[in-house]
This record gives sequence, C-alpha cells and structure tokens, in this order.
Amino acid sequence: FFFSCSCETRDSKEQIPKYASLSDSTEYVGMQTCRQCHSDIYNTYINTGMGQSFDYATGKKSSADFSGDALVRDIHKNFLYHTELKGDSLFLKEFRMSGGDTVYQSNRKLDYIVGSGQHTNSHLWLSGQYLYQAPVTFYTQKGIWDLPPGFEGGFNSRFGRKIELECISCHNGLPKIVPGSQNKYELIPNGIDCERCHGPGKKHVDDKLKGIRIDTSKYIDYSIVNPSKLPIDLQLDVCQRCHIQGNAVLNEGKTFLDFRPGMKLSDVMNVFMPVYKGQENEHIMASHSERMKMSECYKVSIQSTHTNPKDNELKPYKSAMTCITCHNPHVSVKVTGFDNYNNACNSCHGGAVAQGLKNHSVLCSMPEKDRLAAGNNCVSCHMKKNTTIDIPHVSSTDHFIRKPVNEKEKESIREFLALVCINNPNADSIATGKAYLSYFEKFVSNKVYLDSAERYLIKPVMRMPEAYIHLLVRLYFLKNEYLKVKELRRFADKYLARAKGPDVSNEHAWCAYRLGESFYKSGDLINSKMYFSLAVELAPFIPEFRNKFASVLHDAGKTEESIKQYQIIIRENPEYISSYTSLGFILLSEKSDAAKAEELFNSALKLDPDNVPALLNMAGLKLYSGRKAEALALLGRVLQIDPKNSEASALKNKLKNN
Repeated sequence: FFFSCSCETRDSKEQIPKYASLSDSTEYVGMQTCRQCHSDIYNTYINTGMGQSFDYATGKKSSADFSGDALVRDIHKNFLYHTELKGDSLFLKEFRMSGGDTVYQSNRKLDYIVGSGQHTNSHLWLSGQYLYQAPVTFYTQKGIWDLPPGFEGGFNSRFGRKIELECISCHNGLPKIVPGSQNKYELIPNGIDCERCHGPGKKHVDDKLKGIRIDTSKYIDYSIVNPSKLPIDLQLDVCQRCHIQGNAVLNEGKTFLDFRPGMKLSDVMNVFMPVYKGQENEHIMASHSERMKMSECYKVSIQSTHTNPKDNELKPYKSAMTCITCHNPHVSVKVTGFDNYNNACNSCHGGAVAQGLKNHSVLCSMPEKDRLAAGNNCVSCHMKKNTTIDIPHVSSTDHFIRKPVNEKEKESIREFLALVCINNPNADSIATGKAYLSYFEKFVSNKVYLDSAERYLIKPVMRMPEAYIHLLVRLYFLKNEYLKVKELRRFADKYLARAKGPDVSNEHAWCAYRLGESFYKSGDLINSKMYFSLAVELAPFIPEFRNKFASVLHDAGKTEESIKQYQIIIRENPEYISSYTSLGFILLSEKSDAAKAEELFNSALKLDPDNVPALLNMAGLKLYSGRKAEALALLGRVLQIDPKNSEASALKNKLKNN
C-alpha cells in the first residue's frame, strides 16, 4: 500500500511514501473500532476537551447549573429564556412578559450540547434533519447563562442560526450532510473522534487483522497518520485545521470535509485574519496556533530546524516547538500539571532557568517572593489568561509567549491594515479576493472590502471565466450592481452548465440564485424564473431558493405551481416563516380561503411574534373579515416594531379616518 508522492513538504525535499489514509478509497471506521486495540488511549481521550466536544443534550453531558430560576434576557428584542432539565433531557422556553402576564411562549427540546464545559456549553436543536443553534449558552467559568456569542447587541437570531459545515466540522466528528443543503444532515457524530487527527483508519485496521506489523519505534506505519511523525509543517496543519479560527476560504472545488491529516491545509483552504496596528494584545478563542507563531520561542526553534535539519528524525517536532511540545492530545488539560508545561520551557531554557532560580536577575525580572509564591511557574507570567474578543464571559490562555505587556502598550490604537493569510504566505489573488468577499458577508459590511475584493479578482477571473465567474457574480450582487451581474450571463451560463446536480458546496446554486435575483430586480420574470428554478434544482434543501422561486411563479401568474412550492417548503422545513406568510396571502387574495390563511398566519406568528409581513397579512385578513379593531391593534404592533413602516402607517391612518 505504499504509494510514491511527487510533491515536496516544506521541511524535507525527499520524496516520502504516501499515507494510505490520504487515498479517497480509504474509509473511516469510527472511534469504537480504534478502542478495541487502543483502549488505554481511548479511556483518557474521551475525557479531553476534544473527546467531550459534542454530544446529546442530557443532564449527564451538561455542565450547567439548573438549580435556580436563572433567566437570560434579550433587552433588545424583549425575549426571556429559561432552560430546564426534565428527567435527563433539556428544554428551552422562550417567552415575553407584559406587566405580569405571559403574552408569548414557545418551548423546544434541545438536542445537542457543544463544548466540553471547560469554557462553555452551547446548545443545538433539530427541526427534522435541519440543525440550528439555540439562543442560550452556559458560561462555566462564571457559572452563568447568557446569550451565545454573536447573539448579543440586538443580533439575536433566536432559533434560526443554521449550523453549517464550517461550524460543525471543527466542533465534532465529520458529519454526513445532505447535498444541496446548508444544514440538513444524514448523520451527526457525537464528538471529535480519533480519525480527525489520524485520518481514516480502514487500511490500518485491515493491515493489523492480516498480521502486518510495523516496528513504530524505528519506522513510520504509513497505514495511518501518527501526527507526531509528520513533518513539522504538516503536523501543525492537523491542529491548525481548527485552532486558527478565522475567515476560512475554501479552494475551488473543496469543502470543509476534505482535509485529512497529512495534507497541507492550504491545499484545501486558506485562513485569513484582519491585521490591525495595536492588535498584539487581542486574541480570539481558537487562535492558539496563530498566537504561538508570533512567539520568539517558536520563531527561533523553527529557524533552528531549517539551519540544522534532521531529515531522518522519526519525530521531527522534537527539534522544534509545535502544539504537542506542551500538549498531549490524548490527556485532558485538567489533569495535566503545570510541571508538564514548565518542563517544556526548561527543555530549551533549562540551564538559564537553573541559574535564574539562584539569581533571579539572570533570567526572571519578577521579585523572588512573588516568583516563589507562583511556584516558579513560567506559564503564569509568559502565557497569561486573557478574555477573548469573540466570546463573552470567557478567559483562555494566550499562546503568544512573551514578557508581560504593560498597560500603555495595551492602549495602542487599532487601525485596520489588511487581511492576511495565516496558514499560507503564498495565497493567490483568487483566495485573497474571496477572503474580502467573505469578510464583508460574515463580519463587517463595509463596501471598502468589496472594492478590495474587486481589485484582487477582476484580472484572474477574466483570464479563466469558466472556472471563476461565479466570484464576480457574487461580488457585483453584494454591491447591488445587478446590471453588471446580468452582463456576466454568457460566462455564467457556461459555468452553470458544468454543474452535475446537488453538491456540498452549493456554489453553482448560489450563482444561479444571484443571477435570478438580478434579473428579478429589473422586472425580467422569464429569466428570473429560469435561474431560480435552476437554483432549486441544484440546492433543493435551501428554503430561501425555493421561496424565491415560488414568489416569481406567483408574479408570473402561475398560482397553482407557486402554491405547490410553498407547500413543499412547509413540509420539508416547518420553521421557515416566509412560506406561511406568502402562502396565506395567496390563499386569502386569490382563493378567498380566510380560514386557511388565518391558520397559516398564526403558524408564522407562533414562530416569530414580531414578524412584520405576518402581522401585516393578519391585519389585512382582519379587515377582510370585518374586524377593524383587531386590524388596528395589529398595525399598532407593526409600528411598535418598525416605526418607519410606511405601509402600516398609511393603512392605520386610513382606517382611523373612515
């Protein structure tokens, strides 16, 4: 099973055998299979942060405190949340109070807990096979319930945040997602398993069952990846797959399922981060690798390996600083003593440390009394625990190893400089342009990032439009320059013709959707309908696409076809609110079916009591039924939510004057 490899690693120019786990034909076997031979490792690993990363939402799994009546308050959207343990299951109540009365309430069972509990427990729930995040997190360090990261400050998406591959592929073992969807899953594992770091193990298992043995004290067993024996850069990439959280940009044709240990991460994705002046003292939760690489310890050790390479060393990382210099991924940090980390420091600084203990001025500037009180703990000073900028109520170890930073340095002014790829210094213009598009969509909606994307994309895309034209479609769509999107049609049609049906990336479907929307904006229903139809064909489980297709069908006079599409959405994804409001409107206005329309509007408002289209449609229904007072009350509610709503304001004034 040894295959030759024609590519070079950055640490060695010798060709090396190819790991069997890198072959597409090598299958995953699951952690329980690994356990049969490696039970000692399994028994410690399942207690690590990774081993405890994801599981069913049960009282046993939860780290939360259910003893009181702790409420989470969203002061911006006026919702209250209470999580309750019933038996061994978790339930979340969302409600709203007015005076002493409960005026709205819904209850949902929570299905999964994300997080080991070292920092947080977040919660997911299933609507059929569609996976979403729930709007509560338990922050274990402070022992409090609060809104999850990203839900604060008026951005509470309630029960509607989709859990897509980018998220779940780091917090869990690899799931099976339904092609043509964003968050519909056939299989959701229960935790990060062995094969996330070691690669698929079928070949390894088969070899052992056949009696094929390798003396791993002397040689590498290429039937499976042992990260400790990978070249330094590839070993770091195993950890960096998830521990350089940032603006991840997939290479063309790749998905978040494609990386396997032993690959270069940059062959699958490039991870970009914004660089600011004065940023040295800020870090995000999963920035461990990036911060470590800022450390002088790391830089010197890597330089040493290049200056004095040991190409034949069985475990190359022992000559440099990598994650496993300090961390044993099979053992929980909770049971790893500080001596383990200090010994890692001493392995390089040992002589100086020994001298420093006799005369602290040689090495350590801390007063001897304080140093001894801290147990001569290097980590406590040089790797401080800090709050993270992306997750509230959490402090984590900053992996930027350095002398303590004074307060004056912390107050330096932040100024955006650029997006920089932190795992690939040679990221090309296409990757960089995509990074700016993604940064605009996910993080900061400032048009200057779209201008930067255009500068990077325009030339390389037009050199190979059949491969990359969807990026310009995406760019001009985000810029609201719909005429330019339409002008790209002749290139885009060739790109779309290459689509082979629903896939995991949905890139072709998004291109078709953006074209459809651009033609719709100009009133071209024929072309709009054609592209929306294609988007639905390529991504049948993204409800936004089918909802838009149904709307255009209705505008084109195809009422029965439109009704059918809305009904498909409701059956497939009963949490999708727009389908209820639109279908109810059609049934009321064209079928005079007030009873069914009211049922649909009530379904929408049960999901979201502040949904303006549903409230307006319900007000229209009340007028249709002669219930003027109820209609006025609903219009008043709309204006409470959206004081500038001209439709509600005009109708309310008209009713008052009649």
